[in-house]
Amino acid sequence: MRIGILGSGLMGGKLGTIFARAGHEVVFSYSRSQKKLNALAREAGANAHAGSPGEAAEKADAVLLAVHWSRVDDVLRQAGNLSGKVVVTCSLPMNDSDTALVVSQTSSGAEELAKKVRDARIVSAFNTVPSEVLFGVFEVRTKEPRPSLVYCGDDARAKKVAASLIRDAGFEPVDVGALRIARYTEPFALLVAQVAYEGDGGPQVAYRFEHFAGA
Repeated sequence: MRIGILGSGLMGGKLGTIFARAGHEVVFSYSRSQKKLNALAREAGANAHAGSPGEAAEKADAVLLAVHWSRVDDVLRQAGNLSGKVVVTCSLPMNDSDTALVVSQTSSGAEELAKKVRDARIVSAFNTVPSEVLFGVFEVRTKEPRPSLVYCGDDARAKKVAASLIRDAGFEPVDVGALRIARYTEPFALLVAQVAYEGDGGPQVAYRFEHFAGA
């Protein structure tokens, strides 16, 4: 697939590198520094190059949205028309100080994104795992059992694409349902980040997913 990466931070940089090394054609975009984009492309290998958000999205089979929530409107404007595109978002709706979600309970960042780009096919994935583990998981991707990674969305085709990318990254995809389920996975992702970055000083977390037949 051709994958456009909108965002050159930790998640965008690492997932873009993984997708390129898995054999996909990757376009890195959206950074204050062209030098950084060029470096990401070099490190990712022959399947990757740097470009603008418009170039990343134009011919993409899938677009990865991996920017801070405060930058979503800007990167969408630069990306241009995303009608019909599969957009895999790992952007959490965090405030400027990254201390709390600004969208939660009755909605989610993924659902708000779907309102911004109504004709795109939105899937929420990859935000429930810290970026630090991505390369390690990819390096041992042939081993079993694989770690699970949840994703959700309303479009069957888009979810099939997302599941394929999740497998390519070394995880076992777990479909947890409609896009509204992001209301529950996004707070979980925030807790995972707190546990990962705050260590023993962070929260103690108990979280459980259940699947009911026919639900």
